[in-house]
Amino acid sequence: MGRYTQEQTYDQPTVFRMTGAAVLAVRLILGWIYWGGGTRRFIYAPAKLDPHAHSWMANKLQGGMPGALFGLSHVLSHILQHPALVYWLLVLVSAAELVSGLGLILGVLTRACAGLSIALSVSLMLVFGWQGATCIDEWTMATSTFAMGCTIFVAGSGIWAIDSWLMRRNPRLADAGWFRWFGSAPFTARETEGWGKSLAIIAAIFTLASYNYYRGSVYSKFHGGPVSPGKHHISLSQATLHKDGSVTVLAYLDGGTPAVPSHIVAVIVKGQNGVVESWKGKALEKAAKGHIKNIYHYNKFKPGLFGLKAKMGAKAWITLTPATTVPISRGRYTIVFENINGKTFDTKAARS
Repeated sequence: MGRYTQEQTYDQPTVFRMTGAAVLAVRLILGWIYWGGGTRRFIYAPAKLDPHAHSWMANKLQGGMPGALFGLSHVLSHILQHPALVYWLLVLVSAAELVSGLGLILGVLTRACAGLSIALSVSLMLVFGWQGATCIDEWTMATSTFAMGCTIFVAGSGIWAIDSWLMRRNPRLADAGWFRWFGSAPFTARETEGWGKSLAIIAAIFTLASYNYYRGSVYSKFHGGPVSPGKHHISLSQATLHKDGSVTVLAYLDGGTPAVPSHIVAVIVKGQNGVVESWKGKALEKAAKGHIKNIYHYNKFKPGLFGLKAKMGAKAWITLTPATTVPISRGRYTIVFENINGKTFDTKAARS
């Protein structure tokens, strides 16, 4: 009789051993991903959790804010204005990565750690999923780790784990309800099939819905996303033009890559009859110095070599005063920011 012509059945311990072996590589690699993230901040690169360091993680958090989903940008905006909240949030997330990663590597409370890794994947998607100028890198990481966490949750740790060692030392753990859901006591065949199918459907929805939102190509045409991960965009609002020619405007760098700052090389005021006044290059740098009020403590608008520069997520009130008074009559005007690539951003302004 052929090897595969007769259906074989296996007892629960054998199935547990087989599924554990099948997902062992996934468990170890997912564990290392999160363990590596946590240890970089606590051990190898502690400056990431140092509010006074250039590599302070709050800069990354602010950089993800413009594209955060489900209104989380407003929540992050509030948190970023309270340094103590920022610090403890980043410490908590880093600790969760550390615990989840170590638990998966060692196979201790494996399902709880897998669930924690799933929550971290969702958080990554909600805040940073839009980033990645060429292949939305953060989306790829979030969807992959989400699916890996789901797989480990269903399969458990297998025998090469502390959970398994604990069950051998205390067989009653295998029947303990809490250990089945937080540790690695084997699921029944029905539970395994049910959870496997359910989490596969959830993972598919998570992947396809987020990809369609960020890039289309699922049930809509390909697009660059509601927030561009590659091209800087500046939103201007609440602009006021004063009678002496000075300008006050709220500027927000809400699109583009966090890898490089955006450079603004000119600010122009246009009226009905053309350009009324302008600041360019060194003149813009000089006019802005001392007159930028940043909303957040981390990524900021600053005077730069070409005029102004801003890092992703920067938001600030900018006031520019002309070298000599420029009489401005009442009326409607347009404030234009031009970046180093020649792209312009504008908003309407009325004389105060």
